[in-house]
Amino acid sequence: MPHQDPTRPIESPAHHQDLKVVLDWLLAGTDFSEARFRDLCTWTPHGLTAAALLWAWSDEATLTARFEAARKIAIRALGLTEWTARTYQAFLKVLRAWTGVLAAALVLALRRRMQADLAGRFLVGGYAVFGVDGSRLELPRTRSNERRFAPRPRRPAAPRRHGRPRRRAARARTARAEAARAKKVNSPQMWLTVMFHVGTGLPWDWRTGPTDSSEREHLRQMIAALPAGALVTADAGFVGYEYWKALVDSGREFLIRVGANVRLLKHLGYARERAGLVYLWPDREAARRQPPLVLRLVVARGPRHVVYLVTSVLEAEALADEQVIALYRLRWGVELFYRRFKQTFGRRKLRSHCGANAEVEASWSLLGLWSLCLHGQVELAADRLPASGVSAAGLLRAYRGAMRAYRSRPEPGESLWERLSLAVIDGYARHNKASRDYPRRKREPAIGAPEIRPATPCEIELARQIRDNHKTRLSA
Repeated sequence: MPHQDPTRPIESPAHHQDLKVVLDWLLAGTDFSEARFRDLCTWTPHGLTAAALLWAWSDEATLTARFEAARKIAIRALGLTEWTARTYQAFLKVLRAWTGVLAAALVLALRRRMQADLAGRFLVGGYAVFGVDGSRLELPRTRSNERRFAPRPRRPAAPRRHGRPRRRAARARTARAEAARAKKVNSPQMWLTVMFHVGTGLPWDWRTGPTDSSEREHLRQMIAALPAGALVTADAGFVGYEYWKALVDSGREFLIRVGANVRLLKHLGYARERAGLVYLWPDREAARRQPPLVLRLVVARGPRHVVYLVTSVLEAEALADEQVIALYRLRWGVELFYRRFKQTFGRRKLRSHCGANAEVEASWSLLGLWSLCLHGQVELAADRLPASGVSAAGLLRAYRGAMRAYRSRPEPGESLWERLSLAVIDGYARHNKASRDYPRRKREPAIGAPEIRPATPCEIELARQIRDNHKTRLSA
């Protein structure tokens, strides 16, 4: 049975009362002091946040229908008046103005809940481990979305004036093909970069932007929100001296896969040499007399090719090679989160036609999925069910079932709490599908091995000078 909350009524309440218990639990301790609504506004920060979560949880086909469903529940569960935001436009206008403040307050409350109520899962291998990755969300093709999220057009190359007729015709065909591809590529899409907590499978932070946004820049913006001493793991798309240095300088660690686009040095002498010690020191940073980054290289045998991992944790006693490999495997959880968000939660394509509204929809969709998965995971934690055993689809069925029947009292076995107890992934062992006769997805080529070479005498001397100058500044 799920965890018995002492605030939960003993007798069978109506579904909207159960939903009120959930919303009160989620919003308990949320600091809304920064949200100062005008005196004539019929919304309160607590009521607007709760209604926005119900709006995100709803499975209605349109945003307007989701608002109507959420408003009806909010009137019964939260005691809102009939005059509170009677139209979707009024609700969205207030929500768009205050999403930044309300979302920031709710995010802090959810993070505290994760650390307090799921404390046993917060650390993995002695570290608060976070994975980061980016993906795109589709948007309706409107002028507003195109202006806000379409990639910036690139300046076309100047056409050549001379050439044979056959070559000119080939270039014309190529130009037409490129224009057709550009039209398809320029379909508005929102770039979403999520910081994902590995131990619980829940989001921690995110950034959105145009479809050509830099996920590495998004990572740098999210560093400050990480707990002290956290470890970030990512794939080969998150390489770069300035981003890794920003993590190290902030007191966080990282574990990142590297490939042929990375050049590493060995035997530089900047730090005490040991097995597996390498350095990242691009020529540009060396010319600026920036110190090299001291790293540890771990080589793992994957199922198809060798995987090269670098970490800022230099001591094997703090993080053994086997733990490094195991933690990087857990990075795959961010891919599962995107599948849950896009497919299970139905956010592969957002529905807002206005660019500003699309960002509001994305933010509350992420907060909605985060909040219901957090509450469901805490409820099921009493049964010692691991995070990987909680079914997001089962949680959605439980909450949405209560929302659809919000007026009535549940039949035996149909209460929110009883449905939550069934949101468990079954233990059925699936068979290997590799032999099935259907088209295979094309495998991506291996990213190759990083270039690792011994440092030159000039590099060794420059590194020694930088190290000595750094020691001199510290002693002074």
